[in-house]
Amino acid sequence: MEPGFDLANPTEEHRMLRDMVRNFVQEEVEPQAHEHDRHEKFNADLFRKLGDLGLLGITIGEEYGGVGMDATAVAIVNEELSYSDPGFCLAYLAHAQLMVNNLAYNGDEDQKGRILPLVCSGEWIGCMGMSEPGHGTDVLGMTTSASPLEDGTWLLNGRKMWITNGVIDDGSTPADVCMVYAKTGQDDDGRQQITTFIVERGMEGYSVGQKILDKLGMRASNTAELVFDDVKIPSENVVGKPGESTIHMMRNLEIERIALAAMAVGISRRCLSIMNQYASEREAFGRQIREFGQIQRHIAESWAEYRAMRAYVYDTALNTRLSESGNRLDSDGVKLYSTTAAKNIADRAIQVLGGYGYVGEYVVERLWRDSKLLEIGGGTLESHQKNIARDLGRDSTPINN
Repeated sequence: MEPGFDLANPTEEHRMLRDMVRNFVQEEVEPQAHEHDRHEKFNADLFRKLGDLGLLGITIGEEYGGVGMDATAVAIVNEELSYSDPGFCLAYLAHAQLMVNNLAYNGDEDQKGRILPLVCSGEWIGCMGMSEPGHGTDVLGMTTSASPLEDGTWLLNGRKMWITNGVIDDGSTPADVCMVYAKTGQDDDGRQQITTFIVERGMEGYSVGQKILDKLGMRASNTAELVFDDVKIPSENVVGKPGESTIHMMRNLEIERIALAAMAVGISRRCLSIMNQYASEREAFGRQIREFGQIQRHIAESWAEYRAMRAYVYDTALNTRLSESGNRLDSDGVKLYSTTAAKNIADRAIQVLGGYGYVGEYVVERLWRDSKLLEIGGGTLESHQKNIARDLGRDSTPINN
């Protein structure tokens, strides 16, 4: 690696992408962030502007309306959006990574040709249905199921919970398209077989059970319970072969976790910037508060953790191929470290600002609330700890590489 090489901007194309998104955030995202958080309102009009910029299809080929970039580009967009509005970014991530990228790498040509242009433009808003009311981390314990019918269609039944973009307005309008994981039997060893189904708005039996309100954070994104009551799924809406979706699911979780870790980078950079500036502006006992050791510790530790997570996120992204799985060790590791570090940095920022940090005008209290979700969504901290310990138990080679 040459001196001066920037992991976070490895090419001029990546730098241009960052500059474009940063300008968009400053001009369009920041002015609306506080109000949409306060009122728990998803900004669908602003979301569709992401389609105009090509960001909704960031990893999708140009033939489908995307721009065909890589995991580093995914990290850049999520970092920059989260610097201002993590809730809005979460809606982006659920659409662009969990649904659009998922379909692009696992769907067939007919599915991609019909659906990807609609979701890349923002005409359709998408989501992914994996978690359930009684099953979160224990994904393979899901109860949502689908049964084949004689005419080649499938009958889908169950409920999915905590679905970002599950509802797209203030009423009960479900996502235009949802990629739903459901159990469809067992293999010869008795293991659960999972299949992915494309559910589209207007299909009978597909509805919003409830919109989840009064969330701690990420209030600018909509969260819902989705209901599937005898939804008849045509055979052309089955993604891949029945029973093979565990592979799809795990591969897509890797880019989701990198994106969530990149959100932590954006949150941390904003909090660090705010506390550093405030430490020069605020005086106590006739001195800038940055001259006091307690404040120096908050700033210095936050800087070190921010730099560490930034390097880890972009190194992991650089070594991730979207078409392949196998990078779970670091996609788990980077999310495990970065999300908790972001919460701690936001907490320190509140402490540095004192009473001002406790009110919405100074942003850091919102970022603190938003950061907590990153330790839960996309895999809990406990699941990452389990995965890492298990993977290193099987193969310790990465420790000494």
